[in-house]
Amino acid sequence: MWLEECDSFAELCRGYLPYYLLIVLPIFIIISPVNPVAASHEFPVYRMHQYDLHGVPHGCRSAPISLEARSLTGWSTSRHCVVAKALDITPSVFQSIKSKAGALVIVLPEKMNELTMEEREHIINLEASMIYGSETMIPVYFALWHPDLQTILDDIADGFITDEKAGSAAEAMYNSISASGYQVVVATGQALPKTDIKVATLHGKLTGTGAEEKLPTIAIVTHYDSAGAAPELSFGADSNASGIAMLLEIARLFSALYSTGRSRPKYNLVFIVTGAGKLNYQGSKKWLEDQLDGLEGSIIQDAAYVICFDTVSASDNLFVHVSKPPKDNSSGGLFYKELMTVSQSLNTSNVTIHKVHKKINLAEETLAWEHERYSIRRLPAATLSTLKKHENPARTTILDIAKNEQVDTLYKHTQVVSEALARHIYNLSSSQIFAGPLTWPRECELGTLDIPAIVVFLVESLHN
Repeated sequence: MWLEECDSFAELCRGYLPYYLLIVLPIFIIISPVNPVAASHEFPVYRMHQYDLHGVPHGCRSAPISLEARSLTGWSTSRHCVVAKALDITPSVFQSIKSKAGALVIVLPEKMNELTMEEREHIINLEASMIYGSETMIPVYFALWHPDLQTILDDIADGFITDEKAGSAAEAMYNSISASGYQVVVATGQALPKTDIKVATLHGKLTGTGAEEKLPTIAIVTHYDSAGAAPELSFGADSNASGIAMLLEIARLFSALYSTGRSRPKYNLVFIVTGAGKLNYQGSKKWLEDQLDGLEGSIIQDAAYVICFDTVSASDNLFVHVSKPPKDNSSGGLFYKELMTVSQSLNTSNVTIHKVHKKINLAEETLAWEHERYSIRRLPAATLSTLKKHENPARTTILDIAKNEQVDTLYKHTQVVSEALARHIYNLSSSQIFAGPLTWPRECELGTLDIPAIVVFLVESLHN
């Protein structure tokens, strides 16, 4: 009996199995996530930011991906990786994806420097929801536009329709069978916190004429950080490469004046370039602790005034942010008067000076401006910026890239600030100090804004 059944099964395999294979195998091949016809594509992707500040987690908490690619209209479960254009994702859509999908790949526009105002605002609002929202548990990556990536976007948009949007059960089944089946793979380990990071803060000093320890000191401060939803794509041409460029140029101008005894004023100038500016100005905090709480003498212990630069090339308006309005006869008050005078007297400036008073709010997670770090330590300080409010999202966006018009604006602002500072420390109110060979070579500054600020500073330091 058993032998007869074996013979019948063998006969069945010989007679009917080949026909079933002809039907079933093509279906399995079609619906397989690995397409045997199309080749794999590799694209560089940039992970969303991740950090902890004061013990509070921010940003993306996961890194590896191995999921099926779906469009904005085609995903439905945590087994799907949503691949979509940045201009198609709103903050509310992002919140839905990060709570229900498995991963997200955001494709940036093809021409980032040719976006309309509406498109820029759309991306900046999306970034703000990522940066200031709650932590994101799924992997989120950004990808630069590429023709092959556009083809994939079109394929998954046309190939996947959810069951709810299908016209019938047959249509839903057909869409599932005929889909292109792209698989998104980011082969990396889980991100681990780095415990050995050291924040680099650099400072230099120009010593005035007379007894160094008895001379008043003015400190010029700026941070070299940039920020955005994708750190590797955040170049920070305005925030804060422009601040670095202004500090370096002022250092160059005044080093020429301090190089000879006849033109050396009775002021010490200290230049400070801090790190971790986008992380609540931790670089300034640590530097101040080392300077003021250490056993050795501090170069900023009794500073007459501290001037910080942050985002100084966005417009013709220059705002002087203070935590406490300076007295008229103090260094801060006299410097502000010179700023007003110079901005009105220089024919090429067209710069408008405004004062903004805002008290320090220690209840907030982060301080508003860098000068507040110095004001907390009872040092008179101010921040110069072309932004009226610290909440402006232009300070934390990947769209902060160099533009030609920024160079002209930065040139004018540096001209005004350096001239006002010189008039203040030399006690001259009528003549133009920086003229002739001491003018600023503006043609080199576009390149300065076009690369990350820290690289600029290190290159300049190595060549001087």
